[in-house]
Amino acid sequence: MKNNASQSVGGSNLSGIAQYNERLVLQLIRRAGSLTKAEIARITNLSAQTASVIINRLLDEKLLRKEERRYETGKVGQPAVPIALNPTGAYSLGVKIGRSGLDVLLINFTGDILKRCGFSYPYPDPDFIFPTIRDSIAELTKNFTAAQTKRLLGIGVAAPYGLGGWQQEAAIPDAITARWNGLDIKEIIQQDQTLPVWLVNDATAACIASLEFNNSEKFNNYLYIFVGTFIGGGIIMNRTLYCGSFNNAGAVGSMPVPSSYTAEDMRNGATVQLINCASRYLLNKRFQALGLDTDTMLNGLANNQTEAPFDQAQVLFDQWLNQAAPAIAYAIVAAVSVIDFEGVIIDGLLPPALTKKLTDAVQIAMTQLDLEGLTLPKVTAGTIGNDARALGGAFLSFYTNFTPDRNILISGEQNVSHAF
Repeated sequence: MKNNASQSVGGSNLSGIAQYNERLVLQLIRRAGSLTKAEIARITNLSAQTASVIINRLLDEKLLRKEERRYETGKVGQPAVPIALNPTGAYSLGVKIGRSGLDVLLINFTGDILKRCGFSYPYPDPDFIFPTIRDSIAELTKNFTAAQTKRLLGIGVAAPYGLGGWQQEAAIPDAITARWNGLDIKEIIQQDQTLPVWLVNDATAACIASLEFNNSEKFNNYLYIFVGTFIGGGIIMNRTLYCGSFNNAGAVGSMPVPSSYTAEDMRNGATVQLINCASRYLLNKRFQALGLDTDTMLNGLANNQTEAPFDQAQVLFDQWLNQAAPAIAYAIVAAVSVIDFEGVIIDGLLPPALTKKLTDAVQIAMTQLDLEGLTLPKVTAGTIGNDARALGGAFLSFYTNFTPDRNILISGEQNVSHAF
């Protein structure tokens, strides 16, 4: 990974905030790939001695490791030693509860997916989902040593808010919808586990994954859009997840957009939610009506297959694209009028080639709107895809334990041990 950490971010030499500085160093190294002690001291404004103490402590705790010395032509003296995250320094589990599938992942400290379990279903049935999560976690961790188990930090769960909602669009039976109403997902999973459990909206989890594993453009402020069964999103501000007062920031699926882009509808102000214009479930319905498997068709289109029935699939996809792209473009421009995003990342359940096609169409559609007084953000395609939600869920353990939190500065917390 390239070293992109060049701006000064500001640490402190005060002993009362040692934990904040420790987390700051871990985050810098995660995002840069590797840094030398001198580079860390310079970027954080910490003294060389303080930076060295922090790094040595993290090396002792096996959260960091030394890499091969960095030899540079023309420089004299001892070559610098890059410091990187230790993949075996910590582990986490991620669970994605979707409207059409369940995924459970085990990742290491650098975000590599070590093992996984995946399941598909026509609709989310609690009687299937929760026992399956319990059994999958047991399967993924059954060969862990005692030392590895000690470094397993928790379980992050990514699930849509209101799994029983949008019943008509999701084609969920009434009895299943009623089961989800008032059901505490986190509490039910926690009953079977000794590890801590965190719960976050699935699109928010995908947004976290984009920040930590996919932000190749290095946007500081961006809108994230995930084209899932229902489209959703999240907001990154100053390279930090912004949740809002009610943990609902970036809920682009609920954004009102024109019901169509005819002159009459635009003039009359008729609107629908973006969910009803740009979600994967709309594609599923189109393909299923002709007896076609959505994944097979989309993968074929991504590989430029044109023979029957892919010729039919191309027509259906283009119809969806011509509806989805202008609607997403409208939502982006509306969002940019409130927050001056420098970028937009679009990812989701489409194959990469089709995600790129959607992204290009959105970029073109944005230029056809009234942009007076606005600066268009750069729109790029995400590269994580289906794993983004479970991967973001798994990262919650690391986000909680190792991401700088300025509340530590206020509380003066000084516990710098990770108890490994």
